Amino acid sequence: MTPVDRLLANQALLEALPQPAWLVALASQRVLAVNSAAAALLGQPAAALVGADAQALATSPEDLAWWAEVGFGDVGTLDSDTVIGLTDGRSLPCRRSIRLLAESGREGGVLAPTQALVSLHDRRDELEQRARSDELNAALQATLEATADGILVVDAQGRLRACNRRFVQLWGLPDLVANDNGVADASGVADSARWLAGLTQRVADPLAYAEGLAALRADPHAEAQDTLVLRDGRTLDRVTRPLRIGERVRGRVFCFRDLTERIVAEQRIDCLSRQDALTGLANRAALAERVAKATSACTAVAEGSGRAVEGGGFALLVIDLDRFRQVNDSLGHDSGNAVLRLAADRMQACLRGDDFIARIGGDSFAVMLSGGDANGAETTARRMLGAVAQPCEVGGSPFTLTCSIGIALAPSHGQTLDDLLHHAEAAMRAVKDGGRANVRLHQVRGRGDRRSQIRLDHAMRQALVSNRFRLHYQPQVSLADGRLLGAEALIRWRDPEHGEVPPGRFIPVAEESGFIVAIGDWVLSQAVRQATLWMQRGHPIKIAVNVSALQFQQPQFVERVASVLAVSGLAPELLELELTESILVRDAEDALQRLHALSRLGVRLAIDDFGTGYSSLGYLKRFPLDKLKIDRSFISGLPTAESDAAIVRAILQMADALGLKVVAEGVETEAQRAFLQACGCDGFQGWLYAPALDALSFEERLVGARSEPHPPDSTLAEGPRIRLVR
Repeated sequence: MTPVDRLLANQALLEALPQPAWLVALASQRVLAVNSAAAALLGQPAAALVGADAQALATSPEDLAWWAEVGFGDVGTLDSDTVIGLTDGRSLPCRRSIRLLAESGREGGVLAPTQALVSLHDRRDELEQRARSDELNAALQATLEATADGILVVDAQGRLRACNRRFVQLWGLPDLVANDNGVADASGVADSARWLAGLTQRVADPLAYAEGLAALRADPHAEAQDTLVLRDGRTLDRVTRPLRIGERVRGRVFCFRDLTERIVAEQRIDCLSRQDALTGLANRAALAERVAKATSACTAVAEGSGRAVEGGGFALLVIDLDRFRQVNDSLGHDSGNAVLRLAADRMQACLRGDDFIARIGGDSFAVMLSGGDANGAETTARRMLGAVAQPCEVGGSPFTLTCSIGIALAPSHGQTLDDLLHHAEAAMRAVKDGGRANVRLHQVRGRGDRRSQIRLDHAMRQALVSNRFRLHYQPQVSLADGRLLGAEALIRWRDPEHGEVPPGRFIPVAEESGFIVAIGDWVLSQAVRQATLWMQRGHPIKIAVNVSALQFQQPQFVERVASVLAVSGLAPELLELELTESILVRDAEDALQRLHALSRLGVRLAIDDFGTGYSSLGYLKRFPLDKLKIDRSFISGLPTAESDAAIVRAILQMADALGLKVVAEGVETEAQRAFLQACGCDGFQGWLYAPALDALSFEERLVGARSEPHPPDSTLAEGPRIRLVR
């Protein structure tokens, strides 16, 4: 083969190669042939490269050294990764290979190499892909190390492949899967039995743990979430899913999270949600759970025995400290809190081991007595009364604390906490109204009565919205000369369903439900409005309005009275507020402030139903009162009943000493009127002269009375005279 033919053949072989390549003559170290891939890579035409110095095409130190040794004949194959400089100044990372080529002689022997084949593999894509992979792996590893969860990866045979540092910390395995730098590493763990045994030894139930792993190996596609308890008491949440590469399962990924702190926090929150922070006692929520369990057990006993449980399954006591607000106001809230803790300790010391005490409000406590009957509950309650009433000293101030206790029995008085508390609190309030520092058992009412009250309460609320209430006015007449002293506004109600409902029936229901405040406000505004109309028509008349205890205690009551007077334009002295004695003794200092505020408005003040409450001369001389009204219960027996006569005389003498006017209620006979007149009573009201009249009828009587001539010698005729209604 001629040299030309050999060159053409070599050129054809070079073009067949997929990678850049060229052929170099060893003797001259000049390029003999170049394929088009090399020309494109080097950025020069193939013709320009032929004859070029081989060292100019690949200039790494390793290449230069190899070509330098060619002349000595002691060279071999060069095959390594390198970076070559291109003619345009760029560097090319590549895998370069130089191999010697020898020809066969005519007799079939091998001649010495005369040429070298240089080939290049461009590694730029490979290195870029590896860099991206390294970056992705670094980001993934950083993410795994940053997570609060412990991550474990095993292969299909259960051998450890990867884990993060948190996994090592959670399981306490630094000796198994950590390198010298303390970084989690699977490279040193070839035997899966070693780390598997290390995990198994750390769980509280090794057998169950091993069985769980076996079940996962039996079903490679299984996903699971469970909880592991370790021997040291920590709790781990474990989530596992198969590791899929394509469609095949190649292993399993485990994720572990330490739940210990959360469980402890939840337990603490649960404890706090059932505990009163101030006293350390249980709270209302814990009491509700205890009552629910007790009533369920009581129901089960009743159903099992086939009869109702006699005497109640347990007793519920509601204890309310008496006048605790005075402690807060005088000693401060810190001392008040100390008093609450002291009272709680004293009450708790009176209980048995299976009794349960809780704080259910500001100064209110509840005690659940297991198996308590009425006698046993009252015995415990009185023991608590005595314990709380022991003298105490807080902040250097000695005082005596008392409490009022109401009792309800389950299941006879109710089977839910709301029902039992409602009845026990009602009994406790009755103790408060009766003078405090005592015990009272709930008095059972018929279910029909309770339902009737609920219906009546609803009907009252609808009546107020629908304007079904109306006012009647009963005259108050002077005993001396028959002059009209004023009128008492009395509410009346006719309901489409209930008919004419007497005040004695719906007023107690309104007081119990609190609706009496709304009713009282309506009566006040309507009575003042009517009195204003009469005043504008030339008939000024004093109107008396009853005020309930709950209405009087409202924070803005005085402001409400002032607003009604200002809007109506009524002269304040024409409005008289009738208060019960209980209002004055419930909180004397607060009542005194309110009464003085009302008196400064110019409003007249009277005590209604005097003699039936707990008034004392000490209270009466301090309050800015104008009038006493003798209750009808002392009038009905006059003049024959000696006790009634004596009481009436005493009231009149006391009022005279205090400078108060007196009006007698419920006068129905001439004998009663004559007795009262003889004793010096100022006025009266009752059926002897007139019942309560509607506004139009009262105005007709008022106009008629004013049209009658006054006695010529009457110097005290301040108002119209009114005729008797027989």
